[in-house]
Amino acid sequence: MTKTCRHCAAPLQHRFLDLGFAPPSNAYLAPEALDRPEVAYPLRLMVCGQCYLVQTEDFAAREALFDAQYAYFSSTSKSWLDHSARYAAAVTKRYGLGADSLVIEVASNDGYLLRNFVAAGIPCLGIEPTAATADAAEAQGIPVLRDFFGLTLARGLAASGRQADLIAGNNVYAHVPDINDFTRGLAAALKPQGVVTLEFPHLMRLVEFCQFDTVYHEHFSYLSLMSVTRIFEAAGLRIFDVEELPTHGGSLRVHGCLTGAGHEPTPSVAALLAEEVRRGMAGLAYYDAFQPRADRVKDAFLRFLIDAKRDGRKVAAYGAAAKGNTLMNYAGVKPDLLPFVCDAAPSKQGKLMPGSHIPILPPAALEAERPDFIVILPWNIAAEVRQQLAPLAALGTRFVTAVPDLTIT
Repeated sequence: MTKTCRHCAAPLQHRFLDLGFAPPSNAYLAPEALDRPEVAYPLRLMVCGQCYLVQTEDFAAREALFDAQYAYFSSTSKSWLDHSARYAAAVTKRYGLGADSLVIEVASNDGYLLRNFVAAGIPCLGIEPTAATADAAEAQGIPVLRDFFGLTLARGLAASGRQADLIAGNNVYAHVPDINDFTRGLAAALKPQGVVTLEFPHLMRLVEFCQFDTVYHEHFSYLSLMSVTRIFEAAGLRIFDVEELPTHGGSLRVHGCLTGAGHEPTPSVAALLAEEVRRGMAGLAYYDAFQPRADRVKDAFLRFLIDAKRDGRKVAAYGAAAKGNTLMNYAGVKPDLLPFVCDAAPSKQGKLMPGSHIPILPPAALEAERPDFIVILPWNIAAEVRQQLAPLAALGTRFVTAVPDLTIT
């Protein structure tokens, strides 16, 4: 168990959130696995009183979380594919990428992003440790290095002449246990004027909208611009631009480079750092009030499910997402309150949600069952899901989201 800050090594003494015990959020179970014990770990967050990095107390190694059975495929969401295509077009234009460039994506998953660079004729390399997603990327003609990214791997890339004009990391920065080694690796793998862009959920929005269900073991860190700026500077990098994005309930995209590179800083960096300070993120009081807010959201969701069962209403869920697993396990929800969840990813269908053991079915089950309520667990794509399920709404089905407040539409 980690007892010191993963960045500055100060003692971790301040609790931010305690969600009890839960299995890894993407450890979906085959039905026959119910005959064996299921491993669960404490799910607690601490905040460093020195650098204010919010982080898990670590009980599970990365190899146990991102293994051969890892079931998250980025291409399942059309809105995420569209977002990634827009990003690829924007950075290609902004940084003049072409046939003589090299784009490296860390945690390239199933090729959802790099396929845009392949289509544009821009050389690229994916780095991805999980086998099934790497297989899917290679099937699209994307070269993949199957490994975890860090300083040792980055030095190997540099020694073989594969330093990058652009390194992209979308929703991976929070997933690395040794964030200092990872960041030093980014610096080592960049060309002198190269750029790294990282997208990650913004801690400020997590707190503002009580997004406690985005907490799971695979997320080792919960990041503010303030903390990322410190981590970059310690690794010889600097942030010269930052964008606020709507993805995942509110994310940041930072643009960084080596300290001595020529990229001019934009006013957005200083402005957002000032906003974080104004909101109190540089003091412990900001983090103290989060637990009671999470408890209220959990309690309201549980009351809804109990009331629906009492009234004879049929409830199902859509989206066997990691955030849904956090919510189910924290609230103690089992199939007696939520009989099934539907998901479009074939890799999840026929399996069971970890911890809660709720069956995962294809979306067609919703048409057969016609539930009174559908709980949209991945609330960040609720609009997309409501559009997909509009025929059920026309028949009277109502949609429910639990975070940040219980909402029924």
